[in-house]
Amino acid sequence: MGLADVHAHLTSPRLRDDLAGLLERARASGVTTIVSNGLNPRDNARVWALAQAEPLVKPAFGFYPVDTVLHEMRAAGVEYPREDEECSAEDGVAFVREHVEDAFAVGEIGLDGYWVPEPFWPKQEAVFSELVQIAMAADKPIIIHTRKREKRTLELLRELGATRVNWHCFGGKVKLAREIAEHGHWLSIPANARRSESFRRMLETLPRERILLETDCPYLSPEPGAQSEPAHVAGTAAFAAELWGCSAREVAGQLAENFFQLFRVAP
Repeated sequence: MGLADVHAHLTSPRLRDDLAGLLERARASGVTTIVSNGLNPRDNARVWALAQAEPLVKPAFGFYPVDTVLHEMRAAGVEYPREDEECSAEDGVAFVREHVEDAFAVGEIGLDGYWVPEPFWPKQEAVFSELVQIAMAADKPIIIHTRKREKRTLELLRELGATRVNWHCFGGKVKLAREIAEHGHWLSIPANARRSESFRRMLETLPRERILLETDCPYLSPEPGAQSEPAHVAGTAAFAAELWGCSAREVAGQLAENFFQLFRVAP
């Protein structure tokens, strides 16, 4: 039974110089699947190229919530601290639509109210809804990024009837996380769970059949100031064994079953 990192950013420039070593350390730690998430058409193309070259990597094609309205935000003078080529909403959606059959999952997609001011929310919601419908039509699982708009994201997913959904790095209240799990969605816990009270509580109290693991690498490392990498899911799995009072093998078996239920393949 292999471990899976269901949300990584292997195309991040911060990982470029040691990508081969990172993948080897992942294998050595028992990781057999890494879902690498794209942010926009250019990043999706990089994810696809990496997945074709490396069997350990599975491609998720996405459109980061801020990127869906970035052109309009910058035209309005709204600052966003990431330098990247702007992409129109039409082009971002078109890439996912045209390549969804090659995707292991659609994501990350969602809503962001942290960086995105409220006047841009209607368009962000429209793009998100279109992407969810593309994923559902292709029978692909969905990987969600939402920040400060968790409740609205759940409302839209319910309205659209999306069921194969994983919420990555959930930052809302644990009570809402429980509601999401009870609705039948999954939530992936990042590698900083030992030092995060909210992630520890989710790992400890959410239904075990609704939990997956992620790193969001290079972010959310187990150690402050360090880079995360897929091998770190092994540490989170060990922490789960402590909290659940069971063996590492039992945790791996539960996580593998959860992965299969969402992605319909073994990790």
